[in-house]
Parts: sequence; structure tokens; C-alpha cells
Amino acid sequence: MLTRGQARPNTNQLLPLKLPTILTGQPSQPAPTPTLEENTSAPQPVVPQQIPVHWSGGAVEFERVVPPSGNLQVCGKQFWLGPDRSGLTVSFWADTDVIHLLIAGTRIKSLRSHLSVNDLGQLARAGGRPAGRSPLPLTPNGGPVDEVEVDRTVNATGHVSLGHHVVLAAEILAGRRVTIRVDEHVLMFFDPDTRHLLRTRTNPLTPAQILRLRTARPAGPAPQPPTDPVTVQRRVSATGVVMVTGQVITLGRFHAGKTVTIHVHDTHLIADLDDGPRTIKRTTDKPVRNLKADRPRAT
Repeated sequence: MLTRGQARPNTNQLLPLKLPTILTGQPSQPAPTPTLEENTSAPQPVVPQQIPVHWSGGAVEFERVVPPSGNLQVCGKQFWLGPDRSGLTVSFWADTDVIHLLIAGTRIKSLRSHLSVNDLGQLARAGGRPAGRSPLPLTPNGGPVDEVEVDRTVNATGHVSLGHHVVLAAEILAGRRVTIRVDEHVLMFFDPDTRHLLRTRTNPLTPAQILRLRTARPAGPAPQPPTDPVTVQRRVSATGVVMVTGQVITLGRFHAGKTVTIHVHDTHLIADLDDGPRTIKRTTDKPVRNLKADRPRAT
């Protein structure tokens, strides 16, 4: 409101009022279209197209990387591989009956499958592929092998683990790396370098359990007993006797307290003494159980 004598303001000096587009109803100006030069200067990343895998049922193969914890999980089930294998790529061969785990083409574990047909289809759509031949050892004709071999380390009590069975190898083999030939009825423990037979045991495994053994491979030629004599050491008692393979050998009181070397043959024993070798006829067929002499008892 103007008072008397006040001049009317000049409308040319007033600032224009700008309203937002939502009030004016006019569409906003579109962003300028980049020119051809701008498009060529900054190439857009190419998103690769994922080709769908045709899965018609059956076994599925897929890969997983072992986490730092060493515990993989697939469809709600955990697979323990240990922190030592963290970072390695594990290949899975899975169907509704069994799951095989492989590292670098070597089967390290086989387990009963918990997967359904829907689970296999989901794994196939998530990057899996139709599986090839089962990683279980096969003969050239395509059937299961009759004999397989596995490598194991004998524990401190002389036992090894085969599947879910703990089998006695021999106390004398404690801490030793051995190869086991698994036949239908017999387990043969032998040296992996010389293939000399060390022990035989009854096979407690079923054919299905044999095929699921970890690191199993087709068996080579049957191991043979060593032809060289077994060399043992014994400490002579105060009465001048020692015992080898359950046989008592009298060496004389002159050798009491000494440690002597004895070569065990199939038919005789040869003792290396200070006065020369002595040959004794062998009267037992028991195997050698101890190679080293017993420690002297403390008085």
C-alpha cells in the first residue's frame, strides 16, 4: 500500500519469479544426447551373456573354493576340508546317491548324497554342468575294479583308517608310510617303493565301501615277499640268551649285556658275534615283531 507522496516502484527493476516445473506443468528439459565422439571416448562395459546350461537330469558337476575356515557348504550341508586347503578349488561330482570331492583331478572324499532332484537342478542353473563319468576307479570294460590301492600312514598304535574301519597293520610299522592293496577278502600292506609285502590282514570292507575309499586307484601288480633276510638287533641277557621270532637262542654268558645283530632267514638264523658269525637252525615260523633291541632296564 502506497502512502500519499510515495512514488510507484519501477516494475522493470523487479527480479523475475521462477516456479518449479511441478507447478508450471511444463516438462523438464531432457539431458543432451552425447555425440559420437563422446561415445567413442568412453566405451561402455560389456556385460557377458550367460548361456543357459541344458540339464536333463542325472549327476551334476560344479566348483567351489575352500574358505579360510576350511568348511564348505552346499545346499545346507557342510563339507570339512581343513584350513590347510583354503583357497583351493574343489570339484564336486554329485547325484542323488553319492557326492565325490576332487582336487586337481584326485578324489579326496566320497559321501552319501543329501541332494534331491530339485537341488541338482538348482545347482545346474547356478553354474553347474552335466557330469561326466563317475570318478570311481573303473576297469577298461567300464565296470568296477576288483582290486584297488590306497596310501596310508600307520599311526602310533599300528593302525590305519580305511573308510569307517580302523584296521591293525602292525605295531612294528608305526609311523611308516605304506600302500594297501585291497582285494575282495585280503588287505596287503607293502612298501610303496619296493612293493615288498609287509603284512596281510582280513578285509572287513564291503564292495561298496571299497569303491568309496579316499584316494583309491586301480591296483598294480601284487606285492611279493622280500627275498632278503630280516635284520634285527637283540640285547643279550645276563644268562647269555636272546629271543627272536619266539625262539630262544643261547649265545653264552661271555656276550651278556651286548647288542648283537641277527639275520632272520626262512630256515635259519645268523648271529654276528665278536668271535665270528654263528648259524642257528630256525624252529619257528612266527613273523618278526621287533627290529630294535630293548632298552636296558634301570637298576
